[in-house]
Amino acid sequence: MTARTGCSNLGRVTIQGRRGADERPEAAAPGQPEQADGDTASESAGNGLIVRLFGSRAFFRLWLAMFASATGDWLGFLAIADLAARLGGDSSGALAVGFVFMARMLPGLLFGAVVGVVVDRFDRKRVMVVCDLGRAMVLLSLPFVDSVAGLIVASLVLELLTLAWQPAKEASVPNLVPQSRLATANSLSIAAGYGTFPLAAALFAVLAKFGESMQGSVASALRFGQEGSLGFYVDAATFVVSALLIWGLTLPPRPQRSSARGAGPLRSVTTAWTDLKEGWSFIATNPVVRAVNVGLATGLVGGGMLVPLGKIFIDRVLHAGSAGFGLFLTVLGVGVAVGVLGVSVLQARLPKAKVFAGVVVTSGICLFAATSTSSLTPAAVLIFGLGSCAGAAYVLGFTLLHENVDDELRGRIFSALNTLVRLCLVSAFAVGPFLTQVLDQLSVRLFTDSRIELFGARVFVPGVRLTMWLAASIMVTAGLLAARSIGWGRRADRTGRSGRSGRSGRSGSTGRPEDGAAVEPAAVAGMARSAATGEAPAGATGGAR
Repeated sequence: MTARTGCSNLGRVTIQGRRGADERPEAAAPGQPEQADGDTASESAGNGLIVRLFGSRAFFRLWLAMFASATGDWLGFLAIADLAARLGGDSSGALAVGFVFMARMLPGLLFGAVVGVVVDRFDRKRVMVVCDLGRAMVLLSLPFVDSVAGLIVASLVLELLTLAWQPAKEASVPNLVPQSRLATANSLSIAAGYGTFPLAAALFAVLAKFGESMQGSVASALRFGQEGSLGFYVDAATFVVSALLIWGLTLPPRPQRSSARGAGPLRSVTTAWTDLKEGWSFIATNPVVRAVNVGLATGLVGGGMLVPLGKIFIDRVLHAGSAGFGLFLTVLGVGVAVGVLGVSVLQARLPKAKVFAGVVVTSGICLFAATSTSSLTPAAVLIFGLGSCAGAAYVLGFTLLHENVDDELRGRIFSALNTLVRLCLVSAFAVGPFLTQVLDQLSVRLFTDSRIELFGARVFVPGVRLTMWLAASIMVTAGLLAARSIGWGRRADRTGRSGRSGRSGRSGSTGRPEDGAAVEPAAVAGMARSAATGEAPAGATGGAR
């Protein structure tokens, strides 16, 4: 793919694909007639379709790598859970599974932000290739792991490599597609990330049956017959395929860092710490980036409680049993798909920052209303609304980060978001059931039969309903905080433009397109870097300009 780097007056680094080999067949050599055969026409049509769907052939190649990598992730998830249960035995299998997946969560909480510094310092294509090959090597060793401790260590290494791969991928997306196609690119990324689970589950079942029938010395040496082992080999192959696809990817040159440190290997702990502070300072000072982090991460504290408490709510309040829980999960998934698709179709007409804050608030309202009803059908409709808003918020949030963060900071910003999301989800999973138990006991003590009078009706308020109402309130609050952050940014932006116009003796607009971005990213990045290093911003000569 041929690309050019265009720095807008917003300070963004936006890579726009230009018309070329991605959109039309190569021109005939001088003096030779144009080729008009069926093969050339078919190739041209194929290229045009790929560009229309994916934005560029380069992003299509990255998407194929994402598809292969996500399939491997889900396949590994199932195979590792199966292996942990088998190693733990009948008496402690569940405990072994819990410890293994705790090991998958810890690296993100402890090292997620630090990994972002590495991603921003090294060549991102090489980071992704090394992580894919590293994950393949770890998976090839898992058929020979015979202890829960060994599986925990392997899970830690796998998660560290995944932590580096994800922000490197996210930071590369804006360099491969035009800015106008970022929402579509993020929708396709979600499809690759989560739509591959059914494929991986079916593949795991087929491989388990196939492995049982394999015989011979080679199969015995490689433990093909061991339950789940064949899945690890296929999982490793998916990461090798991903590495090969990414290795053939052409990414544009990284923009030069404005500081003397430059992109390259980490030179000292002090440099790494400065880079880390620079990223967090940018999150704190850029209103749009701050709004996305508050909206997505804090909102997940509320939404995450639906996972451990959904079945309890359906059993105790709706009395719908496992069938009702299955319906909830189905409409939630369909709602997410509708939300993702809707943003992709309407992206050109959406004020992204406003809509992002709005859908976060609306998702909380849907959850509150769904858990206030005592009938399955209206609850299912409202859960569908929750899923639609959640899918839209995910796509819009990532798109806003892609549009408002310079290339040199993207790795740290996405790593920080991943860390916040994991922290909030773990908190929700851990606190939700405990809080439900506490509120349940409180409801029994304060209200007769755990029922209260509201508008002449007796309402059942067990602990699970009170907890879900609290979760919904957290989501609404997160959306309002995001909206407030965006509003502050707009006021600061208008004040800054007014001041610049007054100093220059001109009135009116600066000519900057208004697309929901509140503050110029490059300017905010400069302020963040100054806060992190203690140096004056570039171009400052002392005093106000």
